[in-house]
Amino acid sequence: MPTYDYECDACQHAFEEFQSMMDKPLKKCPKCRKSKLRRLIGTGAAIIFKGSGFYQTDYRSESYKSAAKADEAKPAEAAKDAPKTDTTKSADTSATAGGGAANGSSKSSKSKP
Repeated sequence: MPTYDYECDACQHAFEEFQSMMDKPLKKCPKCRKSKLRRLIGTGAAIIFKGSGFYQTDYRSESYKSAAKADEAKPAEAAKDAPKTDTTKSADTSATAGGGAANGSSKSSKSKP
């Protein structure tokens, strides 16, 4: 239902009224109670989209949707088939590369007299 703008010619009271398109325009001003009310012609309100959104792909054909699902499945299958790299090996070598206590050159390597 649209919102209509009204203005009273007697008291210059302006207001908006939310009413059906089938309703007749109001005639009596709610402020001064005179029958000098007129409905103003406006540009109208903008469309308000509610929800997750409207996208170009919302209205695609079924063949397009099935092809898109097939394309999405291909990268997932490729990730399963890819060789796995051992990340623990690189972490162990980086800890010992610094030459600290991990490689045996700490205080314990010195002999006591």
